[in-house]
Amino acid sequence: MGNQGMEDMIPLVNKLQDAFSTIGQACNLDLPQIAVVGGQSAGKSSVLENFVGKDFLPRGSGIVTRRPLVLQLISAPTEFAEFLHAKGKKFTDFDEVRQEIEAETDRVTGANRGISPVPINLRVYSPHVLNLTLIDLPGITKVPVGDQPADIEAQIRDMIMQFICRDSCLILAVTPANSDLANSDALKLAKDVDPQGLRTVGVITKLDLMDEGTDARDVLENKLLPLRRGYIGVVNRSQKDIDGKKDIKAALDAERKFFLTHSSYRHMANSMGTAYLQKALNQQLTNHIRDTLPAFRSKLQTQLLSLDKEAEEYRHFRPDDPSRKTKALLQMVQQFSVDFDKRIEGSGDQVDTVELSGGAKINRIFHERFPFELVKMESDDKDMRREISYAIKNIHGIRTGLFTPDMAFEAIVKKQIVKLKEPCIKCIDLVIQELINTVRQCSNRLDTFPRLREETERIVTTHIRDRENQAKEQVLLLIDIQLAYINTNHEDFIGFANAQQRSNQAAGKQSQAGNQVIRKGWLTINNISIIKGGAKEYWFVLTAECLAWFKDDEEKEKKYMLPLDNLKVRDVEKSFMSSKHIFSIFNTEQRNVYKDNRTLELACDTQEEVDSWKSSLLRAGVYPDKNTIEGGEGGGSGPAENFSMDPQLERKVETIRNLVDSYMAIVNKCIRDLMPKSIMHLMITNVKDFINADLLAQLYSAGDQNALMDESPELAQRREEVLRTHHALKEALAIIGDISTTTITTPMPPPVDSSWQGAGGSRRSPPGSPTGSRRMSSGQRPAPGRGAPPPPSRPGPQALGPLNNSADSPQVPSRPNRAPPSIPSRRPPPSPTRQAP
Repeated sequence: MGNQGMEDMIPLVNKLQDAFSTIGQACNLDLPQIAVVGGQSAGKSSVLENFVGKDFLPRGSGIVTRRPLVLQLISAPTEFAEFLHAKGKKFTDFDEVRQEIEAETDRVTGANRGISPVPINLRVYSPHVLNLTLIDLPGITKVPVGDQPADIEAQIRDMIMQFICRDSCLILAVTPANSDLANSDALKLAKDVDPQGLRTVGVITKLDLMDEGTDARDVLENKLLPLRRGYIGVVNRSQKDIDGKKDIKAALDAERKFFLTHSSYRHMANSMGTAYLQKALNQQLTNHIRDTLPAFRSKLQTQLLSLDKEAEEYRHFRPDDPSRKTKALLQMVQQFSVDFDKRIEGSGDQVDTVELSGGAKINRIFHERFPFELVKMESDDKDMRREISYAIKNIHGIRTGLFTPDMAFEAIVKKQIVKLKEPCIKCIDLVIQELINTVRQCSNRLDTFPRLREETERIVTTHIRDRENQAKEQVLLLIDIQLAYINTNHEDFIGFANAQQRSNQAAGKQSQAGNQVIRKGWLTINNISIIKGGAKEYWFVLTAECLAWFKDDEEKEKKYMLPLDNLKVRDVEKSFMSSKHIFSIFNTEQRNVYKDNRTLELACDTQEEVDSWKSSLLRAGVYPDKNTIEGGEGGGSGPAENFSMDPQLERKVETIRNLVDSYMAIVNKCIRDLMPKSIMHLMITNVKDFINADLLAQLYSAGDQNALMDESPELAQRREEVLRTHHALKEALAIIGDISTTTITTPMPPPVDSSWQGAGGSRRSPPGSPTGSRRMSSGQRPAPGRGAPPPPSRPGPQALGPLNNSADSPQVPSRPNRAPPSIPSRRPPPSPTRQAP
């Protein structure tokens, strides 16, 4: 078993595994797995047993392998087996191994033919095996039996694909010789994941069970459905041999005799059989290890460099030294203070490139989030005007006021100032949360000492919460101060005279400049007849003198311009079929408003849009209809009351509105300036000073410093793992440096014609090949003179090509009518050469 050079390679792998087993890690050389794929009862399990040399797999009819069996072969001086699910128990009797496999399979799948993708892991230690990982997969089946699900075929296929899709997995496509090769599911699956044929080896079983007069010669010579690595024939024990406990060694001798004495196979006997199959797989193992070692050496070197500094620190570490604990406590608190200061003030080292944190996050809260929260508190223009109108009316009471009451201004202003409390408190909460997050981030360095970290976080967080209460009290005091006195003599306040003048100027401009735009937007004209096109959406522009609409918002094509003289607005009840809200404009002198229509019905998507357009029309002088204002008999307050203002009241509302806007701008400016300053003074600066001056004293008064500085079990484990890993890495690099990885290697066989793969997954045998009913027979070839020359007397195998290193292998002439054009004529392989990695 094995080729020249394996004597160096396998001990090398064993030494590396031993070096890493001391630290509880696997030597991740990614050794190739060998997945055995084929239909049920194709002989897969027999091939695996021949590899091991022991009877240990369950036998029977139907699906016997109902869970994947991951078989790890490990070269060792003694022979025994272990299961992953039964660690520590060694099996020396392989009959017990079979019983354990059956019991573990039934435990998960049940005893009635159920399947499961959960693998069984079995390790076999033996001096007669090489380090390989073989996987016995369930046989491909079509019809469910027993407890098997209806989609049994799809489940088994998915299970197989999980393994064979890996690039490090060799695929043994097992097909029995007494079935049609063109219908082989194993070859189809292998072709799906390995279209170039780099990892697939065809295995033909049951050659001794073929009908008399037939053989699989064309297949084994790689002339029928050729593979890049060709086919290897094996003869397994029959069920009678298994029942009779025939020894595997005797079975291998019988297999050898079969190939040597069979007239169709004796010329290729040296490249057939289980021994040659093992040799081929050993060659792949050797090549893989040799190809993997350079990258593995580089990986080990990188890991060693990354651990050098940490290992050097741990090498001189004395966990029970009292002076070390005191020194470590001082260093940890000082480092925590420095880290907190850097995260708040900003620094160039350890910059977070994923998200804002620390001081940058707080800065964003001050200058983006807080102003946004203030804006959210501002009242809607419509609601503000309604509140002002109610305030003016309620202040006048039963009397009709001649002047604009300043009490309405003060009532509205105070209501707006009270609303500022919510965003101010929210701003403090956001800053508190970020401070606590910053403390936790800075305490990550204290993970080495969990009790120290816990105490530090507790002390600092408690102090932050204390300062939170003081900050909120101070901020609420600022709001109360603003409420206590409305300073109408502020230099930035416009005053009543300016507010009235601004309102009059706005009214004057509206009367003097008809082109002043009050509102623009999309509206649907609802009462256009279907004959004229039906309801249609237009772009409306409302000015102080007219209402015009255009085809689109570019305002290039004007459809109509309606003067506002003598116009009023009334509500229109929403129809049952309509999803829009409608209001109408009509002329008080009973004239047509729009073409032949007495009214112009306009529709919006929401009632809020309707109210907003009514308010804009009111500003332009288009008042609601009296019936709409009164709301029917009995009156009562409702939405229509919003538009019950006469021009004189509207001017008063506009004056108060201007005053409120001016004064709230002053208050907002003051609050936006004072909030960051108050929070910085009362919280952030105070917390920094506390960490610098008082944290250490608080820690000393918290309890026993020695207990505070006890290292965590994770740190002790980490220290041991780092030192062991560092030692193992150095040892592994020394092993790789001492061992020569020069081995005999062989080139990859050239590509072959794979045109036998039909479109859509169907396969057809090449012309002249046997059909499914005639099986793999080469006993009925075309007669001479009928399009094909007679077969040569001693054709040579074309199975594994260069993998066959036998010097005495005979040459084989090509056969044009049977082999695809891309298959080269058989020549003896070049003599082995030594190659350095």
